[in-house]
Amino acid sequence: MKKLLILFSFSFILLFSTLSFAQIPGMVNYNEEDGLNSSYTYGLVQDKNGYIWIGSDNGLFRFDGKEFKQFSSKNGLKNIEALYSYPLPNGEIFIATFLNDFAYLKNENIINSTINTELKKIKFKYNPDFAIDGNTLYMFSGTNPDNIYVYLNEKVTIIPLEIKKKSPDLRYTFAFDPHSRLLYFYDDSQGRNLKAYHIDTKKETTCDLYVEKGTVIFKNKNFFIYRNKKSIDIYELQNQFIFKKIASYQIQKNVYRVVIDQNFRVWACLEKGGVLYFKQSLKDGGNLSNPVKIMDQYIIHDVLVDKDNNVWFSTRNNGLFFITDRFLKNYFHLPVRNNSSYIKAIAKNDKGIFLGYDEAKSGIYRNKTITDLVFEKNFKIEHKGIFSEGNTVIFGLTKRVVQYNTETGEKHFLKEFVLKNILPYTPGSVLLCTSAGLTSYNYRTRKYEDLLTNEKVYTALPFAQDSLFAGTFKDLYKLNTATKKKTLFLEGYYFTDIKKLAPNLYAGATNQNGIILFNNSGILKTITESNGLPTSQIKKLEIENKNTLWASTSSGLCRIRISERTIEIDNFTQTDGLPSSVVTGCLISGDTIYAGTSKGLGILSIKDLLSQKKFINKKVIINSVKIGGKEIFDFRQPLKGQSSDNNVTFHVSFPDFTSQGNISFRYRLEGASDSWQISSSPKIIFNALPPGKYVLKIFGLGYNGKRSYTSTDVPFEIVPKFWQTWWFKLMIISLGAAALFILIHTYFQKKRNKKLETLYYEKKIAELELQAIKAQINPHFIYNCLNSIQFLLYKKNYQETENYLEIFAHMIRKTLHYSEKTFMPIREETEYLSLYLNMEKLRLKDAFDYTITISDRVNENWIVPSLLIQPFVENAIKHGISGLKERKGKIQILFDHTETSLCVIIEDNGVGIGNGNQVKADSFGVKLSQKRIETFRQLFETYIQLEIYDLQEKEQRPGTQIKLYIKPYENKNTNMHH
Repeated sequence: MKKLLILFSFSFILLFSTLSFAQIPGMVNYNEEDGLNSSYTYGLVQDKNGYIWIGSDNGLFRFDGKEFKQFSSKNGLKNIEALYSYPLPNGEIFIATFLNDFAYLKNENIINSTINTELKKIKFKYNPDFAIDGNTLYMFSGTNPDNIYVYLNEKVTIIPLEIKKKSPDLRYTFAFDPHSRLLYFYDDSQGRNLKAYHIDTKKETTCDLYVEKGTVIFKNKNFFIYRNKKSIDIYELQNQFIFKKIASYQIQKNVYRVVIDQNFRVWACLEKGGVLYFKQSLKDGGNLSNPVKIMDQYIIHDVLVDKDNNVWFSTRNNGLFFITDRFLKNYFHLPVRNNSSYIKAIAKNDKGIFLGYDEAKSGIYRNKTITDLVFEKNFKIEHKGIFSEGNTVIFGLTKRVVQYNTETGEKHFLKEFVLKNILPYTPGSVLLCTSAGLTSYNYRTRKYEDLLTNEKVYTALPFAQDSLFAGTFKDLYKLNTATKKKTLFLEGYYFTDIKKLAPNLYAGATNQNGIILFNNSGILKTITESNGLPTSQIKKLEIENKNTLWASTSSGLCRIRISERTIEIDNFTQTDGLPSSVVTGCLISGDTIYAGTSKGLGILSIKDLLSQKKFINKKVIINSVKIGGKEIFDFRQPLKGQSSDNNVTFHVSFPDFTSQGNISFRYRLEGASDSWQISSSPKIIFNALPPGKYVLKIFGLGYNGKRSYTSTDVPFEIVPKFWQTWWFKLMIISLGAAALFILIHTYFQKKRNKKLETLYYEKKIAELELQAIKAQINPHFIYNCLNSIQFLLYKKNYQETENYLEIFAHMIRKTLHYSEKTFMPIREETEYLSLYLNMEKLRLKDAFDYTITISDRVNENWIVPSLLIQPFVENAIKHGISGLKERKGKIQILFDHTETSLCVIIEDNGVGIGNGNQVKADSFGVKLSQKRIETFRQLFETYIQLEIYDLQEKEQRPGTQIKLYIKPYENKNTNMHH
């Protein structure tokens, strides 16, 4: 018996020493569909900003939790087989490619050996190893090294090695310590001690550690991992030359690579697939515990545990795998075998946790193990509910209801029902909700009673001795079990579950309306997405206490705390450790919550769930800013852009990998708006910003709406062009004011000058009028008139003398009267001309005849410049007809209108002027009239055109013709005035 017990113990240890989790629920696989354009991935590393860098056979990738950015030959990589990358504190990423053609990334630009010829100094026959000290990168060959290449600030220096080789076999170099300047190596010719070589003094020192032939050594900090065949030995460096063995483990399979993560836990990648995870830290001391084997269908190249303890796996031909820290702890540290089935129902008692799957199979969980119960093989019917009490468990499947005894294993199949739910009823009985109604079943006597027929019942709950709630596909009824009478209670609600919170207080889970709180009178409160639920479709409810309940949904697990004034909701998803966010039901046992999900049973601590931080301990990272037409990566200098290119683009990231891509950004641009915006795009764009100073304040939003603990604030400035500056605007205002002042001053000066000019021309007119009077009443004219009067008196022709004197006196009065006026009507002008011509005709003894004609197109009330025509008439008498002998003189005066001008024609049949269009120099009256014409033009904007023709030349007849065109002149309207 003792031997059997030992054998069983050994088998159990062997079974669990390499406990295998081939496919882990909650693990995320990133591949080409997600933007990782390579399935063959190599080294993994995380930089100071939190980005994950992935080497691959198709270049280098940077992952920020939302998108992969690829750097390949298009970006300048000469060799796209990027094995590893090494982030340096100054922001550069050194890229180790297969063999040579090294490059580095600076400001998101690939710098290769063509751009920086310093990189051409680095030459290797084998893939090199690396060591980092600050911004200094040391490179050395792992096999027969000749030099150490030192890269610092884009420069490469070479340190030659002078290690003495004692055999033709290979010399393996596996570690370099930049602080001690020691290079560790051993000869593979035979078993020998490890040696340390000082690269400056060239001195070799033999260490106390013996290395067998064929051993592969890995180093992480002060830990040296020896892999020899199927064993792992871990040593800790005590000082520069003394080692202490701290752990060892015998492995049944060959190890390809060993990784010590940041928590000093060991991951062993196996050659034929899978990785062994040793859960205890090397800091704890002692031998390695039995590992957990995972990913056994994948060849793992590298393992990375990031700053948040999430785990990443690079693989051969299967892309990148990721699992969160919380899920890793829940899954590995509480291992449950056979835990990946779709759980549709869950129940518990003191015998264990009972699980119903989406098939005719159930499970019993106890002592961290799930034992399967198969009722009918290959029968694809799912569980609808489970009831348990003592040794009795009733598994309710869609078309099978099985009563199972956990003590004896006895199975009893109930009558056939199309089951919808199974619920506790009275002691010893349950309620069976079916497509045909509601039936009670006594599992002790195995008797049935129909409570409600011809109704599809989905849920029920007793609330009094003979009364219960019964929920159909669309309504909730009150049912009297004694009379079988139903009464409609709540219409239009599809209840999936009902639980009692307190006396006369119930909570109902609905299919579309969230959670309904009600009593026997009606609805008290409705809890929906507006209160914080992730969905209004609720599957099941679990009561923690009278104020707290848990809701199972397809979007996670919700804890709802209800008070009179507030409702507080905490949402938990796969990110928080659930195998899946599709939760079909849950149970509470002390501090532990058991959640049935689509990917197995989740076992979580309520205390741990509630102790999670409300904020994400990360900030948004600004990758670059495009401002002023330039993309800026270095933010140590002030960000400024010109207003001519006032579009600003921020490229941002929030590397919260736990959120698994459910990342968005909440931001506000202070200086432009006080409102917050939310965007899921990693590009935040502001268009057409006016000149000014701004601050972008941005938060990262992760899973369940959690926010970054603080904002990232980026100040920048849109610098105005010179014409947009305050001093230029002030100058423009000043110049405008000066120009306005000048315009106003000029206007009034012109007005004043105009007034002075008017006064001047009025004076000129007065002078001209006086000259006109003088011209009219010139001594010669008066002398001739007086001679004529004397001649008439001499002849004692008193009557004619009296007439002549009367005309002469009238003429003098008219002349004096009109000389005071600027304008006079045509009618008065013709009267004045007739008076003058009659007097001249009397004086000259009827030596001429005259006619004065006014055209029908001319209004006699139109006005003309006063005394303007008389001098031309006088000139026609004096120089034209006064000396005629052979014919009688004739003077014709015509007032006519042509289009917009008044035309005045004075024509005589005298001797002519002998030179067309010329005025005689001694014609004083004409000269005076021309001066008056110019004065009228300047003073009144009245244009008068004078034309003089010799009719002999023009029409082959004697005489002179004078035309006066007066403009503007249009019908009754003229700007000439008195």
